[in-house]
Amino acid sequence: MKLTELFKGVDNDIISGDPDIEISGVQYDSRKVTPGSLFVCITGFKTDGHSFAAEAVTKGAAAVLVEKTVVVPAGAVVIHTSNTRKALAALARNYYEQAEHGLRIIGVTGTNGKTTTTHLIKAILEEAGKKTAILGTLYAKIGDIEMDLGRTTPEALEIEEFISLCGREKAEYLVMEVSSHALDLHRVDKIPFNAAVYTNLTQDHLDYHQNMDHYLQTKLKLFQMVDGQDSYSIINADDQYADYFTAAALGRCLNYGVNRAVDVQAGELSFNLKGSSFKFHYQGKAVSINMHLIGRFSVYNALAAITCGLAEGVEPKVIKKAIEKVQGVSGRFEQVPSKHDFTVIVDYAHTPDGLENILNTSRQIVENRLITVFGCGGDRDRTKRPLMGEIAARYSDFCIVTSDNPRSEEPESIIADIVPGLDQVENSRYAIIVDRREAIRHAINFGKKGDLIIIAGKGHETYQLVKDQVLDFDDRKVAAEFLKG
Repeated sequence: MKLTELFKGVDNDIISGDPDIEISGVQYDSRKVTPGSLFVCITGFKTDGHSFAAEAVTKGAAAVLVEKTVVVPAGAVVIHTSNTRKALAALARNYYEQAEHGLRIIGVTGTNGKTTTTHLIKAILEEAGKKTAILGTLYAKIGDIEMDLGRTTPEALEIEEFISLCGREKAEYLVMEVSSHALDLHRVDKIPFNAAVYTNLTQDHLDYHQNMDHYLQTKLKLFQMVDGQDSYSIINADDQYADYFTAAALGRCLNYGVNRAVDVQAGELSFNLKGSSFKFHYQGKAVSINMHLIGRFSVYNALAAITCGLAEGVEPKVIKKAIEKVQGVSGRFEQVPSKHDFTVIVDYAHTPDGLENILNTSRQIVENRLITVFGCGGDRDRTKRPLMGEIAARYSDFCIVTSDNPRSEEPESIIADIVPGLDQVENSRYAIIVDRREAIRHAINFGKKGDLIIIAGKGHETYQLVKDQVLDFDDRKVAAEFLKG
């Protein structure tokens, strides 16, 4: 592709070199640069791509896009733009020359529930005979092709590459999680969303957003991007921020909920350790659902997916069949197989609201004691640590506070931030076991008949982030090991 064609619609100023050249690829990671490619210098949180511009040219980059002054070997075209992150979104779309081939793209955003909701939407569309791709926290997947793109919502280049793959694989739908970071960092600026789905908004990522208003305003951007024929927005009417999303939505808007009369409303909710049952009401009809997913929060996720399915014209009986087929989603209230007379659940809950959701549900279904193993991530919002401590103590009969991806922080310092929340609850009972493996072992050895042990925070993750190390660690495997022992 000609460099001039690649830059269509991108503000740019040629600093040096002849722009009349062919470009063989686009990269923002200098380690992946190949001869003839364009290297986009991104200013990251830990490293600055501008520091690797010269290295990229040495490796064969024919052009470099910058927003700062760089010194590179002679011969490369140097181009300046005001915001390289924003430019990358347009460049990626131009490079892959996206014509969606009829692909409908559904974006799901919210603090909690994105992964489960996207999987339920995918299940509904596939039950209706639609070939559907998914992109999110667990993987990017189309048919038998599965890949790990490293983030809930990856950089624009990876998204566009996956959309290109969806086109080649003749997918009809792409259902994707859309994080607040992706919206704020322009990763999805050029994605032509046909629908936006909102789950909820509660405290998270304040290490990045600083305050809830910025977090909210960032999430709203997705709903301002959905504006076209057959486009729509789906909003959780019971959420405290629902009115903001309704006001932001440009096209048709559908609401779901439990507490008020809305487009799709659930009633007669019931939960146990085997699943949940409810009825959803839509246009005067009532449909009964008996699903494997457990808890009130799971009903909300199901309602979001059901509303999306209805908006896409899927028959209620097909939606029912799809929802009831889903056995679960990896690391989301996932039961660890065991022959013991107590139950062990692993869940990804790592926010105050997420933790409260799973513990509230657990409190309703537990037969004996509720035991919670949890921690808080390092280098993240410190203000949520005592909040999570208070929530865990309030719902649990016993808590074990432990390490959870401490990153550059000392685990003991993180735990010290959690403990004041635990101490706010009268007669709270807890132990501090920094080693997560030992914490899980202690919880399982402590288990008695009818107990429910919740291991929260990591869910599907297969690693523990300690300093600069990525250590193998899977809550499910560790729990299974001790359950067998």
